[in-house]
Amino acid sequence: MRGVATASALARQLQARAGSTHDATFRLPDGRMLGYAEYGSSRGIPVFVLHGFPSSRLEVDPLDAIGTRMNMRLIALDRPGFGLSSPHKGRTIIDFAYDLEAFAHAMGIPRFAVAGFSGGGPYALACAHVLPRKNIAAVGLFASGPPWGEDMGKLMTRPRRVMRWMAVHSPWSLQALLGGVMSMLRWVSSTGFIKRKTEEWLEEMDKARNKGDEGRPDRYQKAKRSASERREALFRIMDEPFAQGARATTEEARLLSDPDWGFALEDVKYEPVVRIWHGTKDTNAPIEAIRYLADKVPNAVLTEFEGETHYTVGPYIEDALEELVHDMQVERK
Repeated sequence: MRGVATASALARQLQARAGSTHDATFRLPDGRMLGYAEYGSSRGIPVFVLHGFPSSRLEVDPLDAIGTRMNMRLIALDRPGFGLSSPHKGRTIIDFAYDLEAFAHAMGIPRFAVAGFSGGGPYALACAHVLPRKNIAAVGLFASGPPWGEDMGKLMTRPRRVMRWMAVHSPWSLQALLGGVMSMLRWVSSTGFIKRKTEEWLEEMDKARNKGDEGRPDRYQKAKRSASERREALFRIMDEPFAQGARATTEEARLLSDPDWGFALEDVKYEPVVRIWHGTKDTNAPIEAIRYLADKVPNAVLTEFEGETHYTVGPYIEDALEELVHDMQVERK
């Protein structure tokens, strides 16, 4: 009985989230639910933003203001098992490209760009590989997850190599470990001390970002929010990937670190260009592996941000999105 009660409680929680702002679901042809959110301009240039790992559609929320200002319709989809999306047993990276295609067709979006952030990068590349050229008008990988083939795995940090080993050889133990860590983080984040410190940190971030930049519209907030509102939004962004537990994270850890993504990099014949933006000091995805990826993918153009890490490249996101829009406009002409 306990299993039934737990499943019912999860169903109620997911239903409640699906009725909130920026949260919606779409039923795929095979009956699975696809969670999604839209940001920016509802009538703007459609850009699918593929979230990182582990993350969800809510990752795109901070880009709402950028989307509005640039007349972009930013569409974020939960991958299977994350957020509001149904699990998909035995899925592949390419499978998600077809989920995106089904969504775009049903929503009447015949032409769009795809931007893969972090762990979403390999999925953006899969879209470039299998989706019709008439539909996918621009492709970009921002701080992308790296390839693990041809000994690239040796470049990864030890924790990431350990996670891969667990995901392949002991997935249940990794799932239990991640679940335990998230339970602890949920408890810690509920304490008054952490709430207060997080709000203070957000306020300091505001001061640092706005220093010497008075009068410029805020790049990341559509409307001014209080520190407590942003703190709650931040905690939800961190928690949402694990709304259905840690199984999806375990599965994706295996997929992203597999030497075989289901297609050869050389076979991605997308034209005219696949854009890649990456920091040279990124330890999550070593620049050597990204250079390898850019060398293997035909028509890839790599822009390197000297001295930037996986977590300091955020200020370049707007410029990257502008390049995608430019690619779409040039291609249309």
